[in-house]
Formats: sequence, structure tokens, C-alpha cells
Amino acid sequence: MAGYDDRDGVIWMDGEFVPWRDAKVHVLTHAMHYASSVFEGERAYNGKIFKSREHSERLIASAEALDMPMPYTVDQIEAAKAETLKASGLQDAYVRALVWRGSGEDMGVASAKNPVRMAIAVWGWGAYYGDAKMQGAKLDIAEWKRPSPETIPVHAKAAGLYMICTISKHKAEAKGCSDALFMDYRGYVAEATGANVFFVKDGEVHTPLPDCFLNGITRQTVIQMLKDKGITVHERHILPEEMADFEQCWLTGTAAEVTPVGQIGDYTFEVGDMTRDIAESYEKLVRS
Repeated sequence: MAGYDDRDGVIWMDGEFVPWRDAKVHVLTHAMHYASSVFEGERAYNGKIFKSREHSERLIASAEALDMPMPYTVDQIEAAKAETLKASGLQDAYVRALVWRGSGEDMGVASAKNPVRMAIAVWGWGAYYGDAKMQGAKLDIAEWKRPSPETIPVHAKAAGLYMICTISKHKAEAKGCSDALFMDYRGYVAEATGANVFFVKDGEVHTPLPDCFLNGITRQTVIQMLKDKGITVHERHILPEEMADFEQCWLTGTAAEVTPVGQIGDYTFEVGDMTRDIAESYEKLVRS
């Protein structure tokens, strides 16, 4: 497959379609130097973006958290995403909406004089973890920790928050793993590099409390699905040693969807009935 900069098609940029290969920014773009950017990852199924409006609302909230005044409303973002999906010709696709500080009068830490820009790209993207979606992913345990809410806007989907994710995922893949699991700054189980985590014990579900990391839209969807099935869900702080007693585990995220986990570090899990059921139920929901 060609690199992401060398493809046919169009990308929506600042209100108009640009040929894919021409969708470029200047090397002195503020976001490239200071991570002043936020984004959303979304999936379309059968030509419809799942939870599209919630993603657009979160994009604006993330931009506000980074002091970037959005030049578009939720309705305008929704219309732009729909137009871009249609232009792609795809029915099942991944949708990336990106907002960033561009190049302008400022080139230090401050960037209030620089324009806030936006782009939307759509491409085909299969299972994020490949075969692991059926067999169960293997996760490393990251050396880095999710930071305290006092240090960074942890609930924004901001590019800068993914720096330790990239480092940790590279190390995990070098070990033959699909991903890495973070602890938070207090030592509690947090999340994977781009997905939330769930555990099963005695027919009940346990998932980390998202008080220092992103409360994923897929996470929220799956929690409601579990409750609708009459399954008890505990959102709480989880100590890493508790993983020894959990029977099943899965990850959730727009890209990950619902992916079973077979191993985290030295802890192993079965790909059990509840995991398979929630994965199948999620698949039906997004295509309904």
C-alpha cells in the first residue's frame, strides 16, 4: 500500500477539497513544533459515521481545552465529514478530523496570532490489531505512565498526549506484542496506547475510572450495552496485581472496536463468551 502522502482522492482542508497529494502544511506550522493540535478518529459503517455528532462535539471540546478557538460549528463539521465520506466513495471507512495551529506571525510557544486550521481525511482501514481481533491481542506493560490531570489537559484528544503512546507501542511491537498497557501516575491500570480496557471476573465487568485519561466514545457505548444486557459494570481504580484474578479482557476504541486480549505482561486471559458476545453485539450495533 502506498504511503499516506501518496494516494488518490481528496482531503477536505479549511472548507474545500484538495487533491490528496497536495494536502500540505508549511514546515513552520506551529503544531509541528509545539503539538498544538487535536483530532478525532471515527469509523463509517455502511456509509454512516458511527456516533458522528459525539465525535464532532468532542473535537470542539478538545480544541477549547488547548485554547484553540474553533472556526467551525458542530453542524458545519458534520456536513464536512459527510461530504468527505461521500467524495471518498467508501462505505466502510476510517474518518480522521484534525484541528491545528497553522503557521503565522507567532513561532514561539504562544500562537494566538496563528490561524486555527482543520482537515478531514477518509480512508479504508481494516482491523486495527489484525488477527488479534479474533485470537486475542498480546500486550506489553508500558514503562511510561498516564500523567496527572494537574499536568496536562488529559481529557482532550490532543496529539501531544500520544507521544508516550508511540514510544510504548514501538517497544511493544519489538517484543512481538500488539500494544502496551499504561498504568496511571498513581500506579492504577489506565488504558492501552489508543484504546480503553475492560476485565471480567465472576460474570461482572471491571474497567478503569477515566479520571486521568480519555473516556472513549466506544468505551461509553460498550458500558451502556453491558448494562442493557443486565451485566454489572464497575468503573473503579484497578491495581495491576488484580489482573491475576481476572478471567477475560478486551479493548475498546474507534479503531480497535472491541478486541479480545489474551495476555498482558505475565497475565493471561481467555477469549470467553462475554468477550465474544459484546464484540458481536457491537458489530451489529454499528451496522444497524
